Amino acid sequence: MDPGSVAALSTSTRRAFQAAYGIAPAVVGRAPGRVNLIGEHTDYNAGLVLPVALPHATYAAVTPRADRLVRLRSAQRDDAWEGDDLGPGQVDGWAAYVAGVVWALRESGVEVPGLDVCVDSTVPLGAGLSSSAALECSVAVAVTEVVGRKDDPDERGRLVRACMRAETEVAGAPTGGMDQTVALFAEPGAALLIDFDSGVSRPVPLALEAAGLAILVVDTGVSHALTDGGYGSRRDDCEQAVRALGVGSLREATLDQVEGLEDERIRRRARHVVTEIARVSQAVDAIGAGDWAALGSLFADSHASMRDDFEISCPELDVAVGSAVAAGAVGSRMTGGGFGGSAVALVPSDSLDTVTGAVSAAFADQGFKPPTYLLADPSPAASLC
Repeated sequence: MDPGSVAALSTSTRRAFQAAYGIAPAVVGRAPGRVNLIGEHTDYNAGLVLPVALPHATYAAVTPRADRLVRLRSAQRDDAWEGDDLGPGQVDGWAAYVAGVVWALRESGVEVPGLDVCVDSTVPLGAGLSSSAALECSVAVAVTEVVGRKDDPDERGRLVRACMRAETEVAGAPTGGMDQTVALFAEPGAALLIDFDSGVSRPVPLALEAAGLAILVVDTGVSHALTDGGYGSRRDDCEQAVRALGVGSLREATLDQVEGLEDERIRRRARHVVTEIARVSQAVDAIGAGDWAALGSLFADSHASMRDDFEISCPELDVAVGSAVAAGAVGSRMTGGGFGGSAVALVPSDSLDTVTGAVSAAFADQGFKPPTYLLADPSPAASLC
């Protein structure tokens, strides 16, 4: 569960850069992965989300070049990439998330030179923990330092927008901005309540240690991808609901309006979004009151909604959630875009071994490959190392 120390990983990334390019990097940026406590598929519906930044992070070592060429290496991949045409349709795979950030920053008016970049990460890939946004944001904060721009909230807002453009327009993943926002604005010890209607975010202190609780993430090992069509089809369904209801977004819709939709599939998709937005507000109230049992009930309702109405769960996620709660978790739900990935559970700290043992045993009984685990200690936003 230990993601490793920031100092050790920063040093490792610098060494990898020097081995690849024969020089020391100018700067190393770090950005966290995230786990979403509640509020799934609500960001692109102008709704509310409540994510937590992970201690697990991606590191980007960056040095400027005298030309426009961008050269990319990754400690997790054998394939390198280089080129100077960085826009949509020009870059594939993991490199699109890096090249896309440079392209988007240039498009926004930032004079970004050519770059040599080497990345390393402890964020599990394909686990629904936003390894892609961690990659984008680690590069973004490093580039901000390289080009001499001031690191302030306005600049971080620019970086959120640039990283979103990289993901949606260059990498082709139609996500909604939650991941980039928490990676750049998270505060330690807190979740981040993000309102995608107003554009405002604020920390929600969790006080987990005082409550004797921990956030456990169960990586099912079922890899998910946001570019394989399932995520996009759910977004399309939501847009159909908006058009049918004649509203600006599903944030404006009432449950009564949604229940009147004729198309059964579209009705279920919209019902998930409208009820999930309400659950986020209720979760913030429960956290503020220290009512962890109420939060656990909201987790259960959220998972059922994603499983039945939004249809983005899978057998492994359902088993992880059910066995965690049966073994003593206060609450559990799938987290992330769905179709695999991870579950999140709120667990008494003294029951972590019991819960992980029960989940592992349940996976073995079902013939699933063993899950892996990590602790989501609420961590700070992206920074320089």
